[in-house]
Amino acid sequence: MQLRYRELGRTGFKVSEIGVGGEWLDRLDLAQTCQILDYCFDKGINILDCYMSNPSTRSNIGSAIHDHRNEWLIEGHFGSIWENGQYKRSRDMNKVRSAFEDLLRRMKTDYIDIGMIHYVDEISDLNGVFQGEFMEYVQECKQKGLIRAVGMSSHNPEVAIKAVETGLLDVLLFSVNPAYDILPPVEDVMQLFEDAVFQDETLAGIAPERAALYQLCQRREVGVTVMKGFAGGRLFNEQTSPFGVALTPVQCIHYALTRPAVSSVMVGFGDIKHVDDAVAYEISSSDERDYASVLAQAPRHSYYGQCTYCGHCAPCAAGIDIAMVNKLLDLAVMQEKMPETVREHYLALEHRADECLQCGACLSRCPFGVKIIHNMQRAKQIFTFA
Repeated sequence: MQLRYRELGRTGFKVSEIGVGGEWLDRLDLAQTCQILDYCFDKGINILDCYMSNPSTRSNIGSAIHDHRNEWLIEGHFGSIWENGQYKRSRDMNKVRSAFEDLLRRMKTDYIDIGMIHYVDEISDLNGVFQGEFMEYVQECKQKGLIRAVGMSSHNPEVAIKAVETGLLDVLLFSVNPAYDILPPVEDVMQLFEDAVFQDETLAGIAPERAALYQLCQRREVGVTVMKGFAGGRLFNEQTSPFGVALTPVQCIHYALTRPAVSSVMVGFGDIKHVDDAVAYEISSSDERDYASVLAQAPRHSYYGQCTYCGHCAPCAAGIDIAMVNKLLDLAVMQEKMPETVREHYLALEHRADECLQCGACLSRCPFGVKIIHNMQRAKQIFTFA
């Protein structure tokens, strides 16, 4: 099985579509960690997120990847510390420095590929981090070659948008799944785990803040890596899914990978089977990936009327990549002046919107009732006269 790789924004890194979310490794000993990460490496996985501050976990990972260190891309976090026997988030610079130095030492490396500013969900925290000594330290580490790119992790799209707009981020680690995508921004991440937040009957389709974030990252060439792609597993059971229907790991992964700017989905692996379940995405059929039909038929929170870039509309009789045209159209209309890169991507398509035959075959296949012909006409006008 051959994994596919994607460009990670403007970093120059090519990352596997499936990555390792290291949190589950906190539960494993050295032998188990080596078994999992060796198996991941053999499957072609090349990116790992390590936010965990547990010293033994860091040492286990360092030992497991040591022989192939330069072939792994590591997301290592600034501000994740170990204190009194437990993980904490800190903005105390003495603790931040000490924890990052500990990460390098225990990972048996002299650099981290992507230095992630850890867990910024509040505007006040964002301002403090980006305007003070914290960011100065991160930039200093980049200048010294201790990190190769700057990233940040967040669950709040409003905060993430402001961070991306600074121009200082190369990578964003963000929580992406169809359940969270319907929710408005929150500063308390624990609200994402509460059933009550999904009871609002007005929730429908992707929240505008989240759609705007993905499109902004695409325009700014900020690569997105995905955490919480399965919503903590709640999407696998119709009783806990906010839609009233269950999704599979393959469907959740495909949903995340169809968002603009997303390069890799960080999946937690507790055993070999978890790895197999995730990498099965690469050989899955279009029917197995089809989250769109499931969501369209769900009893709650329909995505009706919104293009989710699922590709369900294909094949087009004229050969148009309809999902890509819709994605570029959304990117184009987000700003008063269309970014030139978006226009260039559109013009590079083998078949463009002006070739639409208006046959309507795509309309019958779209599970969300998107006005595809109207969008093709709009794209033709916008990209022709921009």
